[in-house]
Amino acid sequence: MATPESVIEIGSTGVRLLVAEFDADRKQNILDRSEMPLPLGKNVFTSGIVNQETQNQLIQVLKRYREQLQGWGISPEETYCFATSAFRDAKNRDAIMDRIFVQTGFKVHIVDGIEENKLMYLAVTDCIKDQPIDFKNENTVILVVGGSTTEIMMMSKGKMAGVHSLRLGTVRIEEQIKNQTSSYSDIQRFVQESINNTKGSLESELNIAEVKQFIAVGQDVSLASLIVGRPISTFLWEINKQDFSDFIRDIQEYSVDECVARFKMSYSEAETFQVSLLIYNLFFNLTNAERILVPETNIRNGILLSKDSTKNLELQKEFDSQIIASARNLLRKFHGDENHAECVRMIATKIYDSLKEEIALDEHSRTLLEVASILHDIGSFIRYDNHNIHSSYVIKNSEIFGLSKNENKIISEIAKYHRGSSVPQDDDSFHLMSRVDRLTILKLTAILRIADAMDRGHIQKFSDFTIKLENNTLIINTKKSKNTVLEKIALTEKAGMFESVFGYKVLLM
Repeated sequence: MATPESVIEIGSTGVRLLVAEFDADRKQNILDRSEMPLPLGKNVFTSGIVNQETQNQLIQVLKRYREQLQGWGISPEETYCFATSAFRDAKNRDAIMDRIFVQTGFKVHIVDGIEENKLMYLAVTDCIKDQPIDFKNENTVILVVGGSTTEIMMMSKGKMAGVHSLRLGTVRIEEQIKNQTSSYSDIQRFVQESINNTKGSLESELNIAEVKQFIAVGQDVSLASLIVGRPISTFLWEINKQDFSDFIRDIQEYSVDECVARFKMSYSEAETFQVSLLIYNLFFNLTNAERILVPETNIRNGILLSKDSTKNLELQKEFDSQIIASARNLLRKFHGDENHAECVRMIATKIYDSLKEEIALDEHSRTLLEVASILHDIGSFIRYDNHNIHSSYVIKNSEIFGLSKNENKIISEIAKYHRGSSVPQDDDSFHLMSRVDRLTILKLTAILRIADAMDRGHIQKFSDFTIKLENNTLIINTKKSKNTVLEKIALTEKAGMFESVFGYKVLLM
């Protein structure tokens, strides 16, 4: 019998509960759901904190959800409670998290913007997996408009081309301009110019005008699909381009009270309804899509699927492939040497697999090594001298699909030390990291240095070689390749860390 799982989202405009279970076919069945409006975003965007009144309301909502979950036999410890952008930006978030834990038993996890993209990707792909939607051959944009941010994923023929968390949310916009204007045309101009400012960056990764599929996620666009769209299946709707445009034009003159009365929504939802649909429409009009696809899903579904992905090898494999695709696209954006990057990735993973039993890291570390191998030289775009330092900076300040900020930091550290005489232990900040992160950096850096040395000349000389461990030596047999002097010199320079970390000398034959 399937065990119910629960998740609570503390968002910019409300607190939401989902209870679901996975059946034997890994299909997600919704058992229970609740939602309570709460102006967290408005608090944070006006004062930088969540005020006392809103805190008290939040505690009461969570206590109510705790009682609701008891009916399913689920404790606070078994519930994944997470917070998104508004809570993340609150100056007093740590004190509130402590208060929540003490008074309700829920431990709050902070989800960053790029992780939100990962979770929404899981939710969307699961929702449409049995539908006639061509992910593999059509360029696609997935857009999620929230109270604080707008999350955008761009896919080129099924592979992740770029991900961005834009500071363009409905509550944020409302608070920025409410004292300046109440005119819908002024709001439209403000949003249009904000989108135009980001368009150049987006199009360096994917030509948005060539996008044929536009997928929109969120309760505002879901409501619009119920009014002017048509169902494709139980959990998927579509809205014709002209119908969507006409609907937005019709509602722009509605007051907040009229939106509440006509669409049976809360006052806080009605305050941002028009702006939300405006953002969707302006992005939609940048594409060449003729319809908006609206899956009935959300980030809470993504959380449950993320937990399930550890048991679903096929889902995890597909997800890892999108992480690698995102890294490759980032390298392409900075005009990196893709052949060298791919060669180093191939060599590094071969070494990793030969040492798998001794590496003793989690399975995801192999994916981190692949990303680091692809991006280790990306800083050469800025300047070749000290390019490892520039690579570290670019990686740390880029958005790579599927990776958390901490994982980004780990990869940036690996890239920083892939060359030169310095080692991670020379950096004071390295010693402040967790033991697991320190070991991950040391082991993966040691492997990357060997892999990079084997393509010292960037000519992909060794496409076929074997690796074996013998007498405390890692023997790399290059099948009698001629003239390996340059690679042997490079290994002499770079193998010291590998020997220190793993205890093996490296011999190139």
